[in-house]
Amino acid sequence: MPLSENSGASDPSGEEVATPQPPSRLALAMRSLRHRNFRLFFGGQLISLIGTWMQNIAQAWLVYRLTGSSLLLGTVGFASQIPVFILAPIGGTVADRHNRHRIVIGTQTASMILAFILAALTLGQVVRVWHIMVLAALLGVVNAFDIPARQAFIVEMVGRDDLMNAIALNSSMFNGARIIGPAIAGILVASIGEGWCFFANAVSYIAVIVGLLLMHVERVSRLRDSTPLEHIIEGFQYVRRTLPIRDLLLLLGLISLVGMPYSVLMPIFADKILHSGARGLGILMGATGVGALMGALMLAAKSGVRGLGRWVAVSAAAFGITLILFSWSHLLWLSTFLLVPVGMAMMVEMAASNTLIQAMVPDELRGRVMAVYSMMFMGMAPLGALFAGVLADRLGSPLTVSIGAVACLAGAAVFWRRLPALRVEARQLIIAQAAGGGEPAEQATARSIS
Repeated sequence: MPLSENSGASDPSGEEVATPQPPSRLALAMRSLRHRNFRLFFGGQLISLIGTWMQNIAQAWLVYRLTGSSLLLGTVGFASQIPVFILAPIGGTVADRHNRHRIVIGTQTASMILAFILAALTLGQVVRVWHIMVLAALLGVVNAFDIPARQAFIVEMVGRDDLMNAIALNSSMFNGARIIGPAIAGILVASIGEGWCFFANAVSYIAVIVGLLLMHVERVSRLRDSTPLEHIIEGFQYVRRTLPIRDLLLLLGLISLVGMPYSVLMPIFADKILHSGARGLGILMGATGVGALMGALMLAAKSGVRGLGRWVAVSAAAFGITLILFSWSHLLWLSTFLLVPVGMAMMVEMAASNTLIQAMVPDELRGRVMAVYSMMFMGMAPLGALFAGVLADRLGSPLTVSIGAVACLAGAAVFWRRLPALRVEARQLIIAQAAGGGEPAEQATARSIS
């Protein structure tokens, strides 16, 4: 008679030995937190990111309050993110040649200083739009070095086995903060002004810096057998010839270029279309965060990368469909409801792409490939923000967002058609990297993309 799941097995002496119980779904979803360094990173980043989202909302509202211009909203978004597009290749090379832990400490400290400056200008009532643009551009320069180093540093905190879970939990943290931060910002902006949101963000960086300083990180030797320029070219060549990574990044870049600018136009939706002001803006952004958190938690509970290619295609299509519906809503409750699946689809597409790319890329190229990921994820967004600002001035925000959403649907359809051809190479890459990390080939095959 076969044993039941909960029955014990017998050892050679006839004694019954309890069969180990499989971990619960919660334990599986939180498994990366067993690593001390990741726990420190997770706690500090959660506090800091709440402040970051408070600043994002307050800054958008401040620009809109000072100017009332959708064009200038797009211009500030452009100024904050175009440095990532230009400088991320250098940031990726730095991440592959130097200590990623120290790089992240430096970038977080620089971000804190910039937040304090913006708070001082705003609380002193001397802030001007050009101040915001300059500080936003400087923060973009910092992010060009921070994002590749921070993304590549994750594997050093948790190892390859828990990498997918750590990426998903990192996304969960990001979007948990995205729920809390805008809600707090909406209340603070309406009651005491934008300056205190900027100050709170500056103070919040202390938590992540302390967490980073408390880490015990092993020194990893970095390859420096060629010039920085040769390193940059090598990274781009690897992405260009590796079709699964290239196609994932192209779809991500398209969504960032034509889909993500909806968030830049959100103050206009909140004020002119939904007539809900700063509080409504906080509610709308919080709803996006709720959906994104749900998507990230779905990925955290997943134990392998099998099927993530389909997740990428389906979530890109769902993002486009729900964004079209949102763009033509004139009711706050309906818009809030629709932004939940918008945020969920957006997060699944981006986090699943990140997971697949990191599963396929060798560690010596990780910083540079994640730099290209940064260019597609954040670097294309400023071009989209500027274009959306110009187009919204001429066609209106709803039509502008709808046009971008239709383009996302087209990109999802093309990726879906190419997916069968990408699976074979993707599976080989994942098996090769897993074997390099000591994982049996059979286990890696079970985890490969489909």
